[in-house]
Amino acid sequence: MASAALGLTPRWLMLLSAALLLLLLLLLPAASAQEPSAMSCSVYTNKSCEECLRNVSCLWCNENKACLDYPVRKILPPASLCKLSSARWGVCWVNFEALIITMSVLGGSVLLGITVCCCCCCRSRKRSRKPDKSDERAMREQEERRVRQEERRAEMKSRHDEIRKKYGLFKEQNPYEKF
Repeated sequence: MASAALGLTPRWLMLLSAALLLLLLLLLPAASAQEPSAMSCSVYTNKSCEECLRNVSCLWCNENKACLDYPVRKILPPASLCKLSSARWGVCWVNFEALIITMSVLGGSVLLGITVCCCCCCRSRKRSRKPDKSDERAMREQEERRVRQEERRAEMKSRHDEIRKKYGLFKEQNPYEKF
């Protein structure tokens, strides 16, 4: 029902679900490699980012090489805890700042693409439903011209037939009828 409201065809739904499945498959190995432990994240301070991020509840701050407990009540870690450009969570090679920018661009691109597709589909449906007024007028004029031309042809044929009869040039059905 929601897909019909958005104007998504089954083909688009299948592509979207395949993209989500691919995204899950890419993120699943990173999540399975992380082992939650009962130990505090501060134990991994001054060690490596990989060791810290094995625990999914830990946040690595690259600036001061600290392993901190992720502030669960907030979506993003506050600047007082660690700057976004230095914060790492999940994987060491992506900081929060790049993650936010990337996800915003991807999300905006997806929304823009869906909007453009919906607009194109709606426009093509409007065109296919009813012909344009100018198209109707052109078709009507063309039909009127065709009818007038047929009338002129019939009139000219009858006039020519009369002239042929007058001068005896009218072709008969059977040319041997005279003999």
